[in-house]
Amino acid sequence: MRVAIDPAKAADYPANIQAILKRQAPCSAWLGQELLEIDTETGFARIAYGLGEPHFNRFGALHGGAIACVMDDVLAVAAGLVLNWGEIAPTLEMKVSYLAQGAAGRHIAEARVLKRGRQINFLDATLASDGGKLIATATATIMIAAMKKK
Repeated sequence: MRVAIDPAKAADYPANIQAILKRQAPCSAWLGQELLEIDTETGFARIAYGLGEPHFNRFGALHGGAIACVMDDVLAVAAGLVLNWGEIAPTLEMKVSYLAQGAAGRHIAEARVLKRGRQINFLDATLASDGGKLIATATATIMIAAMKKK
């Protein structure tokens, strides 16, 4: 069941969401990440990103690398929702398809786990402007691995 994220209820969420709410990764903060909604049963995540001039290419549009960064970020959150305690989900490969030029503003990314295996998960994602214009899609393969202790 999908639930809206309320930072005041951080303890009610899976470990990966608790960690994000406690201390956002610097790259996620640079992208203006705002957790909106999750579904732990299906591995679904909906996240808003505030993108602007720092994310532009020289032509004033969203840089493809910044878009790929958003996609990797939302895919990682979705992947983390279906992990067991002590597991991590490094990305093995990701394909991004750029469908339209992106501009400054709020964007919504959604990702979901398509299939969870014993060691490999398959996911997909979309990125759209706040107005609903589809900017990009992505697919990813992630590996399920034990977190290494230092």
